Amino acid sequence: MQLGLVGLGRMGFNMRERLRAAGHDVVGYDRNPDVSDVASIAELVQKLAAPRIVWIMVPHGDPTRQTVEALAGLLDEGDLVIEGGNSKFTEDQANAALLAKKGVRYVDVGVSGGVWGAKNGYGLMAGGDAEDIQRAMPIFDALRPEGPREEGFAHAGPVGAGHYAKMVHNGIEYGLMQAYAEGFELLSASDVVTNVPATIKAWSRGTVVRSWLLDLLVRALEEDPELSELRGYVNDSGEGRWTVEEAINKAVPTPVITASLYARFASRQEDSPAMKAVAALRNQFGGHAVQKSED
Repeated sequence: MQLGLVGLGRMGFNMRERLRAAGHDVVGYDRNPDVSDVASIAELVQKLAAPRIVWIMVPHGDPTRQTVEALAGLLDEGDLVIEGGNSKFTEDQANAALLAKKGVRYVDVGVSGGVWGAKNGYGLMAGGDAEDIQRAMPIFDALRPEGPREEGFAHAGPVGAGHYAKMVHNGIEYGLMQAYAEGFELLSASDVVTNVPATIKAWSRGTVVRSWLLDLLVRALEEDPELSELRGYVNDSGEGRWTVEEAINKAVPTPVITASLYARFASRQEDSPAMKAVAALRNQFGGHAVQKSED
């Protein structure tokens, strides 16, 4: 099957390689000429036989919006755009409406698998009309992990459902990572446990907390047993915030996901103004000792 792929970064590049290994004809475009197959999106469209399929794999927000706008001016009726970045689900309806003016179809897909996806396959959550999903199924089958389709691919619902599902997936991911991180810190603070990496590795088989994320933590500890080479500063790419926002909108309690998001915010503060206020209040009402900034 032939398709165009716009965006050949860490995810897109590996997706192109996996699709090609499965026998698909992929024409890739990226602003980096060292990895791009063509010089422009227009040239990419020209190289595809109609009806075309173009998969977008660029950062969410303006880059995705600009790419959709560019394709709206280049594609024809019957073509299909698949948006596979981490866009907010509320943006999908606008993208679909813009393309629909030209008769171009639209599917949104949440993609999970990170840099390991080229080897292990990607978990895929798609939103769109059933006929559009079925049309692109050979692509989805090539990208997903081996095994039953339903264990690596879901048609989650109409347009927007794929990115909604991925948003919730990433919110859960925040909570899982935070739980492992807190367990690591508590073990490290213990006077009883003397081999933290071995303890965590022993959880890899048979225990109820085993997971791929745990395997990745084991791998990181094998490389740096005390994680001393890292700084405890953690960014967030947006999905955790959107999950919490949506939970508030739906009045669904998500204390674990919310706490994990706030923990990331706290990681970026060299000296928390909020905790300065707490220290001052404890000193005022109870005479509790405080540490001066020069200490």
